[in-house]
Amino acid sequence: MKNERRRFLQQTGTVALAALSPLAAAGKDGQSPAAPASGTRIEGGKSNWRNALVLDHERQVVSGSTAALAAAIRRGADLRIYTEFRHNEHIDTKSTNRELIKEVADFRITYLLEDRWVAGVINLRQPIELPSGFGPRPSMSFFLYNQNADQAIARPYLDGGPATGQMGPAPLDDHSDMPKYHQSDAWDKDTNAPSSNFAYDFEIYKFMVCDDWQEVYACAADGKVLSGSIEALAKEFAQGREVKVGIGGLCADMTADAAHALPHEVFVQCGSCYYYTERKQFMAASQPVVRVRPAIPLRYKSKEWDFGWLMPRSDGHVARWLLDPYTLKFNRSESRHAIRWFVR
Repeated sequence: MKNERRRFLQQTGTVALAALSPLAAAGKDGQSPAAPASGTRIEGGKSNWRNALVLDHERQVVSGSTAALAAAIRRGADLRIYTEFRHNEHIDTKSTNRELIKEVADFRITYLLEDRWVAGVINLRQPIELPSGFGPRPSMSFFLYNQNADQAIARPYLDGGPATGQMGPAPLDDHSDMPKYHQSDAWDKDTNAPSSNFAYDFEIYKFMVCDDWQEVYACAADGKVLSGSIEALAKEFAQGREVKVGIGGLCADMTADAAHALPHEVFVQCGSCYYYTERKQFMAASQPVVRVRPAIPLRYKSKEWDFGWLMPRSDGHVARWLLDPYTLKFNRSESRHAIRWFVR
């Protein structure tokens, strides 16, 4: 059924391109574009995203459920979160502009903790200073949201500026002019990688999922095949399908006792993928991954997070090229994990 739907979308896309062909031809010879054929319309695509969980401004469930959200993430679904806020309540508290702003943020890194609790991390964002451009210093904005709308931010700076602060707990910031902002703690202030945990009372939260990934292969940490086949994964990726992995226990080494770390699975999409056809071994280069010590809710704390790149392999091996956010020094390491492989 899923393949039939994909073929249908591909066919309708071809029809849309055909309808555009007079415009392309006109661009070549400078003539005015020809009118589309009678009755032909260029339709927008139908969204593959749906609301799995909706919370109100008090962070109470309005529709959907945390169970539905967890089930989607367990299947490898992508996560985006929609929120609404007022300009003079969240962006510039000195402004008289009460314009409502709508935001959709892309959480490329997702966590499933104890097979029931969802958290997502933004992994590609530079700080934005609305409505004009970027923030004052180049850094990463690793915003983190839990399914109950507990939020956090870690900000490793990228410009090599001097770090004058001390590691550890820090005083809370003054948010007296922002009553909807509730900061619970702060860490590593004036270092190269400050972080804090908070909640902001947005008007609404919509946890939206794109649930069209298909699990085709899974292996244990020792490489034992648990389900599917490496041949199926190799066949699908060679046809251009995207690849995503769910890595079990990826952040266990960030706890004092890795053997008793909170059970968790971290999902990340991959870019370039490679298949050795004789040894039948598959490997991939991940998008940047933000690792956080597993806990419920997921939170930032001093020296309990880092980020970098992974190369997962179909036998459970994971090569890690991780960055210490305080020093911006890279470290090589490797570990073994149960891995689930998804395609779409």
